[in-house]
Amino acid sequence: MITAGAWRGRRYAVLGLARSGAATVCALVAAGARVVAWDADGARRSQYLPGTGRGTDGAAVGGGAAASDGPAGLPLHQPAAGPPPRSGEVIVAPLDDLTGFDALVVSPGVPLNTHPVAARARAASVAVIGDIELFAQARADLPAHKVVGITGTNGKSTTTALIHHILQTAGVPSLMGGNIGLPIFAADPLPEGGVYVLELSSYQIDLTQTLDCDVAVLLNISPDHLDRYDGIDGYAASKARLFAMQSPEHDAVIGIGDDHSAKIARGLSARAEHLTKIAPGVCMDQRAWPALQGPHNAQNALAAIAVARALGILEADIDRGLETFAGLPHRMEHVATVNGVAYVDDSKATNPESTAPALAAFDRVHWIVGGKPKSDDLDACAPAFGHVVCAYTIGEAGPRFAEILAPQMPVERVGTLAAAVASAARQAKPGDIVLLSPACASFDQFRDYEERGAAFRAAVEALA
Repeated sequence: MITAGAWRGRRYAVLGLARSGAATVCALVAAGARVVAWDADGARRSQYLPGTGRGTDGAAVGGGAAASDGPAGLPLHQPAAGPPPRSGEVIVAPLDDLTGFDALVVSPGVPLNTHPVAARARAASVAVIGDIELFAQARADLPAHKVVGITGTNGKSTTTALIHHILQTAGVPSLMGGNIGLPIFAADPLPEGGVYVLELSSYQIDLTQTLDCDVAVLLNISPDHLDRYDGIDGYAASKARLFAMQSPEHDAVIGIGDDHSAKIARGLSARAEHLTKIAPGVCMDQRAWPALQGPHNAQNALAAIAVARALGILEADIDRGLETFAGLPHRMEHVATVNGVAYVDDSKATNPESTAPALAAFDRVHWIVGGKPKSDDLDACAPAFGHVVCAYTIGEAGPRFAEILAPQMPVERVGTLAAAVASAARQAKPGDIVLLSPACASFDQFRDYEERGAAFRAAVEALA
């Protein structure tokens, strides 16, 4: 387990007990910190409570103040039954008063612009951080290593996984974490010479102050998550902080295909040979990379190549990594071919900018589009409209998207994903592609994009 000696005896409040929050609590307690934890979900709270799991509002459980064992054998007790936590203990209680805490550790999903806990932290002059900042603080206690941080609106999961795969191919110990893979504190430390490859959302960067990446990557910036920021400029400023935290002699890799990313790159021009710019539209022979097709994956590959070179990976190992990369679920994932028609799951495409390259990658597309919209237009997709044989609109955005697309192509307002797959299967000809690339979030009809992708797979399997 990754821990830091500096945490011992310090007081931490932890808000959010899902995977990353739970792992963070375990790491803090193992290091001897004093922890108060809370989650709005009673089921998540109850796993930390002694006895039967009752008393989720901080009441005494099982009678008395005796410690009990929670997840991973953590010593626990309840605040109403005894004093505040001692070093190496955690209690479960609402975070109503943050006075005296050294930091508040929150999940990236907590909207700091609206959540009342952020105001409480400001009133108590308590730093608000995330697990990535705690990892940054723990680095001095770890075997010698390097860190690669990857951010951007689109493509960061694929690029993160690709960098990790190239390192593994080259025999370099590596860990993929952050916004993908294991929570950073759910893994054991890497041996000396290892590389931590971290996908970082803007939310995670907002909660980080001291992460000095050996290589930092910005792929692109387009409008996204604007409910959390003061417009696109505020969102871009969040991304730029990844480079502000770096030592100037460390490497930066930036895609310059949009104005905001190009501006960030210009601001780093003094880094000279430590700055790599990736221009849009670079022609590459991608035939040997089956999971990296399309112009957007050319950009992802160029970023991964630049990172691998900065880390000293041999060109032969880079080539082998590109050729053997299997891709990620729900990102232009080939699900099946039925009656000569290929079905492709791109459920992770939750905005028009991430859908556009998927449409451009195929010649004849039956496009399943819609969900909970992040914008009311599909302008980013317009250059590839000529590739679409028919669009099938679903979800909350379905009626609006049908209006936009009807002058450009045949459109069916089918409403549901299952109906879209069934209709596309009836109309598609051998050689066509049925593409789920919704350009929307999933929350109107599904728990998340993964559940949406699984529903697409199930509908395709039902065809056979």
